[in-house]
Amino acid sequence: MTVDATTREQQRYWAPALETQSRPEWEALKLSLLQGHLRHAYDNSPYYRASFDAAGVNPDDVKSLDDIRRFPTIDKSILRARQEAKPILGDLAAVPERDVVYVSASSGSTGVPTLSPFTQQDFDEWIDYEARQFWSSGLRPRDRYCHSLNFSLFIGGPCVLGAQKLGALSIHAGTVPSERLLTILRQFQATAIWTTPSYAWYLGETAQKEGIDLRRDLAVKRIFVAGEPGGSIPETRDRIESLWGASVYDYYGLSDIFGSCAGMCEEKDGLHWAEDHILVEVIDPLTGQPVREGERGEMVLTTLKKRARPLIRFRTGDIVSFTSEPCRCGRTSQRLLGVHGRLDDMLIIRGVNIFPSDVEAIVRKDHELTGEYRLVVERKDHLDALTVEAEARHGINTPTEDLAARLKRQIKAVTGVGAQVAILPPDTLPRATHKAKRVDDRRGRVWTA
Repeated sequence: MTVDATTREQQRYWAPALETQSRPEWEALKLSLLQGHLRHAYDNSPYYRASFDAAGVNPDDVKSLDDIRRFPTIDKSILRARQEAKPILGDLAAVPERDVVYVSASSGSTGVPTLSPFTQQDFDEWIDYEARQFWSSGLRPRDRYCHSLNFSLFIGGPCVLGAQKLGALSIHAGTVPSERLLTILRQFQATAIWTTPSYAWYLGETAQKEGIDLRRDLAVKRIFVAGEPGGSIPETRDRIESLWGASVYDYYGLSDIFGSCAGMCEEKDGLHWAEDHILVEVIDPLTGQPVREGERGEMVLTTLKKRARPLIRFRTGDIVSFTSEPCRCGRTSQRLLGVHGRLDDMLIIRGVNIFPSDVEAIVRKDHELTGEYRLVVERKDHLDALTVEAEARHGINTPTEDLAARLKRQIKAVTGVGAQVAILPPDTLPRATHKAKRVDDRRGRVWTA
């Protein structure tokens, strides 16, 4: 049955029957989806068939959600290795390439982007979930929504289509200079925007410096943020809300599955999870055993619908906590209470993930550099700033400025991060016989694991 725009606007939920179902109904739905999804992965993915057989498990053995713990885990290194072994999609893929209509990509330690493929059905279901999430955060057809996330292979780019699906006037701004973005916000009188927490703060202060009154000259009432933990830190959220006179909603995304997988409703008491798309486990990262609800552990995810490339027990490396208690908004889906840290040494620079090994792969390919490097991270005007220090080799004739410019371009091309580069004389950086200290993080901890 088609719902007219006026009736839809008055609805509290995007999908009422789904969003308010009981916990037993959620569990039954997930089990049914899981059983079919495991069978799809086993029958159509060469990797999963070999992996399940080696572990002595079979989709037919799954009688409860707890049975998923019998299946082997995978991680980012496996995704990367299987893609490189069987280009371009890898042998985790469970559909032929002709059925894939879209790919996103994230950079890896080798500098080779890790692809995330989608069938048309995968893509459509993802965008419908984005509409559901926007709706829970109060976005409505009457809004003008400005999407200021990167569109270049970034999984966050197509999320704008969720705003379009619910009927909002959508402005595909992308990552334009701050002055241009402020002009767009002013010209279109946008009522909502999506960016990172630090950039929302920076953009607000930039507007003030330019004499723009955020409440009088602009119309922004909702700010969706993702890519950094700040949106779930009350003190940071309060500062941004006070600056803009707008309401801030935190979102969590994962490039290996799809855009935003969880987001705040208007109660802002945790992030509602895409529970009909993704099965979540929270485990002790050392023992692999589940932790109790509300306790911190590593998040392990299993897709329930994504046909192009199922992910079965994907270890995210994120330290999180969850609750299954119903929200005051009436929604009953699980809620992500926070991402409390990372297991690895990943840095998040202005919403983009970067590893020291990303830079190492670039530096060590340049034979005019010694191969030694260090990443210096600082906080400037509420934004994270990255400086890559590298050493020139003895006896080279290339000007230091040219070396720096070349390295800067390569880092930007591979990681998407705009870093400053300092070329140092040879033998400047400290050497280590065991484990080199590659990151000098001068920001202080934003959150603790």
